[in-house]
Amino acid sequence: MAPELGELITVTPGVRSGKACVTGTRITVSDVLGYLASGMSQEEILLDFPDLKAEHIRAVLRYAAEREKRLSELTIA
Repeated sequence: MAPELGELITVTPGVRSGKACVTGTRITVSDVLGYLASGMSQEEILLDFPDLKAEHIRAVLRYAAEREKRLSELTIA
């Protein structure tokens, strides 16, 4: 069974200014999204950041997609 999103992405006050991070690291969701947007492949990111696993990158994408959906719902209301 795949880990829950909350097990892979956490927000901790005082860590990276309270930004959403990959659990157990100081790597933010926005860091990973920025790497992907700049053209880095998943494999390159995993090589550069040995603490990350493929499931973390999928969790980052899921977190961003769910956040975007929630923001869209707020603007419609």
